[in-house]
Parts: sequence; C-alpha cells; structure tokens
Amino acid sequence: MNTLNTTVSNEAGLQNAAVTPAKEERPAETVIEEGQTVGTPFSDDPKFRLRNVEVFYGADRAIKNISLDIARNEVIAFIGPSGCGKSTFLRCLNRMNDSIDICRVKGALHLDDQDIYDPKRDVVELRARVGMVFQKPNPFPKSIYDNVAYGPRIHGLANRKSDLDDIVENSLRKAGLWNEVKDRLDATATGMSGGQQQRLCIARAIAVSPEVVLMDEPCSALDPIATAKVEELIAELSASYTIVIVTHSMQQAARVSHRTAYFHLGHLVEVNDTDKVFTSPEHELTESYITGRFG
Repeated sequence: MNTLNTTVSNEAGLQNAAVTPAKEERPAETVIEEGQTVGTPFSDDPKFRLRNVEVFYGADRAIKNISLDIARNEVIAFIGPSGCGKSTFLRCLNRMNDSIDICRVKGALHLDDQDIYDPKRDVVELRARVGMVFQKPNPFPKSIYDNVAYGPRIHGLANRKSDLDDIVENSLRKAGLWNEVKDRLDATATGMSGGQQQRLCIARAIAVSPEVVLMDEPCSALDPIATAKVEELIAELSASYTIVIVTHSMQQAARVSHRTAYFHLGHLVEVNDTDKVFTSPEHELTESYITGRFG
C-alpha cells in the first residue's frame, strides 16, 4: 500500500511538473558603450558637425556623449522609444533648449564650421537659417498671407510689396498649398484643415530661405492623406534643404529619409543608410526596436 501511494504520488508530481512552465531567465541587458555609435555617423560634406554633445536637465543627463554629422541636403530621421532623447537632441540644432532654464548643453556643435553656441551668436539669425516645424500645427491667428509674410517682414527680406508677394507665393508653391489657397489669402489661417495648417507652417519656415528645416514629429496629428502630402513635400524640399525629422513612425522614416539614427536612453546607438537600418541593422538594440520587441 505504501509502495502504491508512493508511486501514485510520484506520477502526480511528474504530471504537475510537466504542465508547470519553466521559469524564463531574463536575458542579459545589452551594454551600450558611451560615445560609441555603429554604422556611418559621419559625412564627407557635413552641414552640421556635432561632437561629444551632452544635454543636462538640472543634474539629469538626457544626451550622453553623442557625435554625429548631418550631411548637406540629406534627410535624416531620428527614431527610438519615447524619452530616448531624439527631440532633445533635435532642439540643440537651433538652440530651442535655451528656453528651458534648467537645460544645459555641452560639446562642440557647428553649422558650416560656425559654433552654434558661441556667446556672440545671434540666435535670431541662427533660427532663420535653421527653421523648425513642430508636432502640432501652430499657425498665427492671422491671415494665410500674413503667416507666410511674418518672417520676411521681421528679417527685412522684402523692401517692396511686390517682393513680399513673390516670397509668399513661392513659399506656398513649395509647400504645395498655392493652388488650394491662392483665392483666399486674406482668410484666417486657423480656419484651414490640420494638414493645410501644417503645410502652411512649413511654408512659413521656408519663407526666410533657411538652409536647414527641423521637423519634430510633423505628421503625428495628421490623417493618412495629409501625412502623405507632407511626406511628398519633404522629398521635394530635400533638393534645396537639409532636413532633420524626428518620427515615431518607422514606416515614415523608411519612406522619407536617406539615413536613419537610432537613439536609446540618451545614447546614439546606430546611424546608417535607411535601407540598411531596416533590413540589416548592425546593433542588436536597433534590431530589437524595429522588430517590435520593445518601444
């Protein structure tokens, strides 16, 4: 009897063991070497030359020793999980972080060999050269015409009304808006659709003839049709401008950019040709992100 009970007990134990899943071991976390970026972070013809860049919010370090070139007339996409530092790094390029009291930027940041953070640098002039389009359309509560004319007026780019008219028309044409709004230039910009407002903001940014256009998730608030129009616009503008775009859409990065930079926890992990990043990434963290294992 004792032998039978022992046998039954052992069999039950084996059955229970068979249906109890083994405890999974957590994989070791990938070590990121600070300041080490795989791929092709540098360029033979850089518009921006950025070396050992660090950004602090108070005592917290948000950007950790990043070095990168942004080439002339390229579209480069910054991708990575929320909070990885890509928008913070983008805002370094036209000193938008200056508006945050606790933010401090270290390193060498040069635009055409000129130090962006030179104390003598005219920030207004810098932002005319490096325009920015934000996540949500932010047209001024003025007419469509006055939105586009605002920058040229304050920078003294047009001495005559006819010159200003030409700038407004050319900017709206480049933004793919002219045919949609040419008969209602005096209408209030806030009455436009969301996609039209975002293209108006792009027209406003390029009206001062910038050399670089920064875009911080420019399509996140737009529907697919409006997004497609903005993406077509980015492709057209890349012939004349250097474009840096932050996006959470990997499909968008794949469609519009020449190179893609992957950020992770304040590090710049990989920079490569966009096709390579999405088909054969060099770093395992990049691969994990684009395959959806985290993000």
